[in-house]
Amino acid sequence: MITAQEKANELYTKAYSRWCFELSHEKNYITAKDIAINICNEVLGYMGADRGYEWWTEVKAILTNSNHQELYKN
Repeated sequence: MITAQEKANELYTKAYSRWCFELSHEKNYITAKDIAINICNEVLGYMGADRGYEWWTEVKAILTNSNHQELYKN
């Protein structure tokens, strides 16, 4: 099974690579984090207290508390 860290890296890297085209790395970094966190919020909204809720909460916490170097995996 994929770890919460691996999922956070995957979501962030895909968001950064696919949807962040600003000239400024700072804007791209913030936008990628916002997109990835929004995905977590959407999943959590559908899950309620189902199994997996804690795992997605952990993914969101990792995204919130990590920087680009920790999240971006090429």
